[in-house]
Amino acid sequence: MIRIINTKNFLKEIAKALLKLSIAGILIGLLKEYDLILAILLVLKILHVMYVNIYKAERKNWILLIGMLLTGTGGILAEHWGVSNGYWEYHEVSRDLPLWLPFAWALAFYFLYRIEVGLIKNIQHKTIKNKLIIAILLSLIIPAIGEMITINLGVWTYYWDYQILGVPLLAFACLLAFHMFIYLLLYGVCKKFKIEDLVFS
Repeated sequence: MIRIINTKNFLKEIAKALLKLSIAGILIGLLKEYDLILAILLVLKILHVMYVNIYKAERKNWILLIGMLLTGTGGILAEHWGVSNGYWEYHEVSRDLPLWLPFAWALAFYFLYRIEVGLIKNIQHKTIKNKLIIAILLSLIIPAIGEMITINLGVWTYYWDYQILGVPLLAFACLLAFHMFIYLLLYGVCKKFKIEDLVFS
């Protein structure tokens, strides 16, 4: 069982995450037809993340960069598979896949990573088992909430059955599997190369 050191800070991290997620989802919903502008905004955010965590940081966070690259690449491949097979469809853009998609996937990794760091700092036993429990819960809930916001703002539609606020149960499972695959991959990288990381080691 996960023992929380500071419940107030733990809940504060969750509240901050939900607020940021809501703002990001609303921004994507409002700018859905301007996919180039949205792509530029997301690229600027990625550059800011890289500046803070790699260029300016005393301890360079290469795991963060690797995770963002893997998630962005894997995410756009998953999107291509889903759209080309008619499992979901994006609206109000002139192309099958909006330009902002790979950058949103990359930032999804950063977002989950930041939440995990904030939560892990507030638990007593920072074991890989407890970190994995946090990662599973976050991967199951956070992406789905983001999708619920954007789906209900008309960004895209799933065509799978058994949906909760527009997100199919199968999508919950796919998102969990995708994010956990990246998690385990980065755990393996940290273990093999003896990289110290609060989330993955």
